[in-house]
Amino acid sequence: MSPLFEYAPAPESRAVVDIAPSYGLFVDGEFREAAGGRVLKTVSPATEEVLSEVAHAGDEDVDAAVAAARRAFGPWSALPGAERAKYLFRIARIVQERSRELAVLETLDNGKPIRETRDADLPLVAAHFFYYAGWADKLAHAALGRSPHNGTSGPDPRPLGVAAQVIPWNFPLLMLAWKIAPALACGNTVVLKPAETTPLSALFFADVCRQAGLPPGVVNILTGDGSTGAALVAHEGVDKVAFTGSTAVGKQIARTVAGTRKKLTLELGGKGANIVFDDAPIDQAVEGIVNGIYFNQGQVCCAGSRLLVQESVQDELLDALRRRLATLRVGDPLDKNTDVGAINSAEQLARITELADSGEAEGAERWSPACELPERGYWFAPTVFTNVTQAHRIAREEIFGPVLSVLTFRTPDEAVAKANNTPYGLSAGVWTEKGSRILAMADRLRAGVVWANTFNKFDPASPFGGYRESGFGREGGRHGLEAYLDV
Repeated sequence: MSPLFEYAPAPESRAVVDIAPSYGLFVDGEFREAAGGRVLKTVSPATEEVLSEVAHAGDEDVDAAVAAARRAFGPWSALPGAERAKYLFRIARIVQERSRELAVLETLDNGKPIRETRDADLPLVAAHFFYYAGWADKLAHAALGRSPHNGTSGPDPRPLGVAAQVIPWNFPLLMLAWKIAPALACGNTVVLKPAETTPLSALFFADVCRQAGLPPGVVNILTGDGSTGAALVAHEGVDKVAFTGSTAVGKQIARTVAGTRKKLTLELGGKGANIVFDDAPIDQAVEGIVNGIYFNQGQVCCAGSRLLVQESVQDELLDALRRRLATLRVGDPLDKNTDVGAINSAEQLARITELADSGEAEGAERWSPACELPERGYWFAPTVFTNVTQAHRIAREEIFGPVLSVLTFRTPDEAVAKANNTPYGLSAGVWTEKGSRILAMADRLRAGVVWANTFNKFDPASPFGGYRESGFGREGGRHGLEAYLDV
């Protein structure tokens, strides 16, 4: 039966943000052209229109940015923590004040729905700067590291120096906040390289830094492609490398950094298991499943891309899930009614398509709700695969798209075995009304984050990170400070 009322479009205005026709690199507090004069175009995934062109940083630009960060490090690290905190508080407040501009810009450049950038990404960005501003004058009390004499934390944790930070395209501004906020709170300076397809919010953030009066060179932003990131990671003037992105690139970075004095943290891919027991609240679990895999079009490292459902409730759960997916609205990311936006790039769409096709070819049963996809842009309908085995590629490989693979289990032991049967170890979810079962499962699941009766919930005070091919190190919380301190 069709709904009584159709949703009228509720578009957010593009006019709230000004996008310049071109942007330079942000080095030593000023924008400048790339030394080699190269540029890249950034496009809207929803329409394929060119939004702007940005400078492509080369080796000479990396040298300049690292040198600027090195010059700024001495004065910045010498500031009392309470003084550094003032800058972080200012940045947080400016992000809040300009959150509507930033949300629209992120949606245009990334393709995710405005409801997500407005209600999830931007509040968390501001929260991370507020949170780490509070730590800036309390680092000696963070209980990081151990004294060989009395087992307590050292009294004088020191910053590392220049931090090279390379971030992905799925949460451009949020990943920037996860990286920059703790680095600055600890007294480090930063050279950040945003993803090639989503540079605009990082360049906007450069203006936020200037507005906050941040000293020149404390934050530098280099746009470019993978070669820019590789040059930055390999630069001899860098003391710390932080990377969020694919496992393949993470392995390359680990090889580059091996044998150097550089400190390294990696947050890589995942193949998260969302485990639903027969006593779980079905409707609540369905909402968690949808949020776990269709939020941000499934382009989430910790996405719940494998649904493990107890056999006795499989039919009931899948019926409820299909009914819920039929209500999702796919389309214009700037429409406040949109639930599922555009895939970030043609390259990513091709990967999702190839892996989904392999699922069908290997015998899994594919289902998507009826939905009309726009003619222009990069789109993929929410998809569910049933009759999936652990041998299927869609159950083993990270798809990074709105594709859910459904497997079943009979006992908790079987659920744990299947959930842990992956080279990744980033996230998991457990749905049951038994608290003892939640704790027992969390203890056995090899995942850095285990959510109980929820999924994809983040807080700046809570650490996040993985095991095995999902990387190492933690971001967020007190634990996130350690990666930026010599303890």
